[in-house]
Amino acid sequence: MTATTDAVLPEPLEPIPEVRRYTSTGRAPGTRGSLLSRSVRYGLLIAFTLAILMPLYVLLVTSFKPTGGVSTAEAWTLPSQFSADGWRSAMERLAPSMGRSLILGVMVAILSSMLGSMNGFVFSRWRFPGAQTVFTLFLFGMFIPYQAVMIPLTGMMLSAEQAVPWFTGIAKLIVVHTIFGIPICTLIFRNYYATAVPNDILEAAKIDGAGMWRIYRSIVLPISAPAFVVALIWQFTSAWNDFLFALFLTNRNNGPVTFMLNELAGGQNPDYPQIMAGVLIASLPTLLVYILLGRYFIGGLMSGSVK
Repeated sequence: MTATTDAVLPEPLEPIPEVRRYTSTGRAPGTRGSLLSRSVRYGLLIAFTLAILMPLYVLLVTSFKPTGGVSTAEAWTLPSQFSADGWRSAMERLAPSMGRSLILGVMVAILSSMLGSMNGFVFSRWRFPGAQTVFTLFLFGMFIPYQAVMIPLTGMMLSAEQAVPWFTGIAKLIVVHTIFGIPICTLIFRNYYATAVPNDILEAAKIDGAGMWRIYRSIVLPISAPAFVVALIWQFTSAWNDFLFALFLTNRNNGPVTFMLNELAGGQNPDYPQIMAGVLIASLPTLLVYILLGRYFIGGLMSGSVK
């Protein structure tokens, strides 16, 4: 006698329901609401882009127009006859001052970044008595308006120029911009060192007998590239675009490019193609800096924000 048993088959599984993704507004992608919100978003971005590019368009087309062929009614039209005379004359007048501005921007960026790096390391790792008070006073220098100190600053620089004859022009601007750039550079490096530099490495260096200067030079400085990128770009741009200090402390013979650009735009009968070309020429260095180093600038700002 043989016993037979029926095999028990597993019940068929129910199909897994489709997972629907939702946007931050609570609507599924592809719905009418999400399409409308994206259309509005892209429309606003296009409008803002056009608003930013319109002045650049006017500068560019006007710079290639012949001298005397520019009027308010024809500011938006393309030049009927392309001419590079405005570019040639603007370059001839701005070339010496651009060289001085380049020296100013590079020296200010390097000096203020190095001083800010050392200050930031001290304030982030050295808890000396009154450290917070001193750091607050450093930050207070960021909020002093330049206009409030311009008259006494001019008197101080004039006295220094009388004592040291070579202390004129760009030399004065380098000193002033370096001093006024120390607070923001100190803040940048202090925040970076406080979060991005591991404390264990510094403690290990102390155990090995390294002093503060050796720790900074051998350990901290080599890993400070992100913060240096931010400080260098910031200070170079600030020094290159400055006009207020240049107006009070320099003249047409030893001033930066912004001083000469103001002189280029003056007069009773302005040469608009030359002025527009000069504006574009003067803005090219900072524009190239942000184009080439923009992604490093954003990365440097975010470095040290989280551990």
